[in-house]
Amino acid sequence: MTTPSLSTDAAPQPGVLSWLRFTLLWLALAGLLYPLVTTLAAGALFPRQANGSLIEQGGKVVGSALVGQTFTGNTYFVGRPSAAGAGYDPTNASGSNLAVSNPALRERAQAGAREIAARENVAASQIPVDLLTTSGAGLDPHISPAGAELQVARVARVRGLDAAQVRALVAANTERGALGLGQPGVNVLRLNLALDAAR
Repeated sequence: MTTPSLSTDAAPQPGVLSWLRFTLLWLALAGLLYPLVTTLAAGALFPRQANGSLIEQGGKVVGSALVGQTFTGNTYFVGRPSAAGAGYDPTNASGSNLAVSNPALRERAQAGAREIAARENVAASQIPVDLLTTSGAGLDPHISPAGAELQVARVARVRGLDAAQVRALVAANTERGALGLGQPGVNVLRLNLALDAAR
């Protein structure tokens, strides 16, 4: 007795409607349900971060702990340069995309070095590199502790504060990444708000 062989040609093939149902199911699961669940979970577990880590002062939002701002005047610490739009524009986040060999990058860094050297009364060789270069997105709200230290004397002098008091504020606003990993960074917005509060 011979066993009948099964032919794959005779097996029913899924039709267009089956593939359409499959596609719609995964669109609903991966495109709607998953983002909805993760957004709700993030809002419940990390409400401050999920809403942009906004910083309020006197009931008014003054910025975000995650996005830098432009500060002018000798009374404030100055952050990194930004290539995002007109500066720290979150809708236009990007680096300058200039190669190290590009003369425009060199000229911009040299102009920045001259400005900082004059403002801080130091030699250009003393300026930390983060004060001359933009971050990848152009939104970095942090400067290095060395970048903050370079500005301590000016800010203390103009505000009539003791340099040790300003250094203490710098230390209080120095942050590390999650679990203490990564390089320390000084949050410029928080530091400047702390300076205003210390008057």
